[in-house]
Amino acid sequence: MPPDPPPETLGSLVKRARTAGAMSLREVERRTGVRSGHLSQIETDTIAKPEMAILWELAALYGLDFTRLLALAGYSAGRETSGRQRQRMTVALRALNELSPRDQADALSYMAELRGRRGRS
Repeated sequence: MPPDPPPETLGSLVKRARTAGAMSLREVERRTGVRSGHLSQIETDTIAKPEMAILWELAALYGLDFTRLLALAGYSAGRETSGRQRQRMTVALRALNELSPRDQADALSYMAELRGRRGRS
């Protein structure tokens, strides 16, 4: 009896999608802005839980299900994310994606400030 195949990981899924699209790590970097070294670490599961914004970029580029990438990265482990929460996150990421790089940086700084305030309350 042949051994069971290893379970699918985030890294194995995104690497398979990249190679199926005949893209190099440098090509993905050019298209997404995510450094090739970082992408390589995701593909080898050295980075198992990358930022959601990176998962969004990869899902859009490769035509993958964003929710599946979130689950493989462990974002829904231990608790189910409601459809409404996923929808809000998707809308927020789409809106962020439509901003200029400078405005994206400003928005992310503002969110970090809000998160910091919440911790001090």
